[in-house]
Parts: sequence; C-alpha cells; structure tokens
Amino acid sequence: MNIHEFQAKEVFARYGIPVPRGIVATTPAEAKAATQELGGRSVVKAQIHAGGRGKSGGVKLVRSPEEAEEAARSMLASTLVTPQTGPEGAPVEKLLIEELADIKNELYVALTIDRGHRGPVLLVSTQGGMDIEEVAANNPEDIHTEPVDPLLGLMPFQTRRLVRRLGLGPTVAGSAAKVLTALHQVFVENDCSLVEVNPLIVTGDDRVVALDAKINLDDDAMFRHPGLMVYRDVNQEDPLEAQAADLDIAYVNLDGDVGCLVNGAGLAMATLDVTTAAGAAPANFLDVGGGATPEKVSSAVKIILSDAKVRRVLVNIFGGILRCDIAGEGIVLAYKETGSTIPLVVRMLGTNVAEGKEILGASGLPVVFADTLTEAADAIKQLNI
Repeated sequence: MNIHEFQAKEVFARYGIPVPRGIVATTPAEAKAATQELGGRSVVKAQIHAGGRGKSGGVKLVRSPEEAEEAARSMLASTLVTPQTGPEGAPVEKLLIEELADIKNELYVALTIDRGHRGPVLLVSTQGGMDIEEVAANNPEDIHTEPVDPLLGLMPFQTRRLVRRLGLGPTVAGSAAKVLTALHQVFVENDCSLVEVNPLIVTGDDRVVALDAKINLDDDAMFRHPGLMVYRDVNQEDPLEAQAADLDIAYVNLDGDVGCLVNGAGLAMATLDVTTAAGAAPANFLDVGGGATPEKVSSAVKIILSDAKVRRVLVNIFGGILRCDIAGEGIVLAYKETGSTIPLVVRMLGTNVAEGKEILGASGLPVVFADTLTEAADAIKQLNI
C-alpha cells in the first residue's frame, strides 16, 4: 500500500526524524491561509502516489499567499501525469503546503529489499534531488549500500560508514546517523517494502531534514498495522485493483485484452507467460484463491468483464481446494448477471472437472474447452477478432 508524502512525514515525525513544517490543503483558500501561516512563502506540493512531480508541474515555489492560491487552483481537481503514473496520470485532491528550506546539501537515502542479499539494504548517495535511476545509470559509484542483517538490524558501524561516504562533517555526522537509524526503525516496525527520502537535506544551520518522504507498505502485512489503514487513498488506486482488494482477490491490471481467471499465484504466472508466448496479451493477473465460493468466483469474473480492454477470457483452473464445479457455477453466475457475450476459453483439471465442464457446457455461454494450457493459449489466439 502506498501512502502520501504528508502521511509518510507524519510517520517520520513519530520516529523523531526532522521534517519541514507543513499543512495539508484541499482548497485554494486553505492553501492561501496555510502559506500565510507559514510566513507568506511556501512550496505547494501535489499529493499523489507517484514520483516525478516536480518535473510535471506538481511542485511549485510560491512567494505570496495569493500565488499559493493560484497554484492550488491549477493543481486541485487536475490529473497529474508523471513518468511514474503512466499516461493516465493520477488525480490531485490534496496539497502539502510546506515551509521553505535553507538547503546547503542534498542527499539520497532509501531502504528496500535486496533479493540478492535476501534482506533489507540501506542505500545512500550524495546525488540527492535527482532520479536515482539516472544516478545508477550514469554515476553508479555515487551510490553506497549497506546490507542489513535481519536478525542483528542496522549496526552503528554501518551508519558511521555511510555517513563518512556521504562526506558529512563532524557537526552533522551524528544527526545523520540518528536519522539513518530511525529510518531503519520505520522500515522494520511498519513492514515496509520501501522507505525513501529524496532529498534528505543538510540546512544552512547544519540540521538534517527529510525534505521529501516516500513509504510503501507491504500489503500482506497490513493486518498487523490496522492503524495505518487510515492512510489508504482508494482514489489513487486502480479502480479494479481497489475493488478486488476489498474482496480479498489478488488482482493486478495489465495492458492486454485477455482476461485471465486462475486459482494459484504460480499457475497465474505460468498462464500469463504461456499466453504472451502465444502472441496474446494478458489484461490482468488474477488469483481467485483456493477456498473461493461461487460468489467469490463470480465477483472475480465480473471484475474481469468490467475491464473495457477485455475482448476474450482465459480460465485456467486446477481443481483442488477450489473445485471445478464451484468455478463453473461462479463463471456462469457472473456472465448471466452482467449479460456479457465475451468469448472464453476454459482449461480445467482436477476435482469435479466433469461437473464443471458440464455446468459451463449447458450454460449457453460462448465457451471453448482445452485440455492443456498450450491448447488454451492457442485457442485464445484464434479468438483474436
């Protein structure tokens, strides 16, 4: 689950990480009043779940409350397109009005999961304020990393080593090390997949401040953090993905036109691979789960059918905990309730496969049966109208 910058800074503040003073605004009048409260000048930041805002007009320096009001008027209720949103962009419904900072130095800091290390890794760079991808491509020597042992945690010698590599003097080294330690606490205690500060600044009076903040939370761990669920902003999520999440269905919207209904994450990945290899493009990843009821299967199929991109549906069910007859009932129910005529290819194996096929065959739906996944992918390819 992604959260907004102002929410991430609220989390940072609870861990003692210095952040600029900021006020959330949802109207131009609130932006004007906030800027007045901050001394008459501010930075107006669009709050969306994506980076690259500054390059796309989503961050503006204003020198009067009136300028803030005008900037807010142009941002609010708009759709901001950045390199990370894709062409569809993201709606701007909230702004962070923040005090100006006296920046002497800009740094980059992040914690994420390193698959090679099989654990967290702390990254720092002197190239703060830039896209880290550009730094990695053009100046990889400027990125310094410290793998963190999941059992021992971030050790003091590691923070000292990273601070030294950042070239920070003795007046700020201690403060920077404390911030790195606190960021690691945020990462571990909140089950994050990413904590990023770009930039982490050193001010003119040698304070270390998180000028930006990004936190991604592990969806599968959210049951352990009910207090963080208040940060969820469904308006920033893909509508179909949000609907599926509320139904406890694993769903990821993709760019193709083949809707995929599968039970089991590994089987779903294999289905996507084989479909792509056959020259077709999956419209989604969907794992309906093992213990699904006909109603849950129906809900999953309705999500697939409501995607305007979908022109054909591929069903790949291996009957076990989810029996094939239950899957068949759910599919028929969804098609009848939606009145859809989108053709589908069904490959079923396992428990009650004969009953499942009989239910689908007698339904009058435009269904083609296949015995193998390869045959199913080929049949989907033939349905490319």
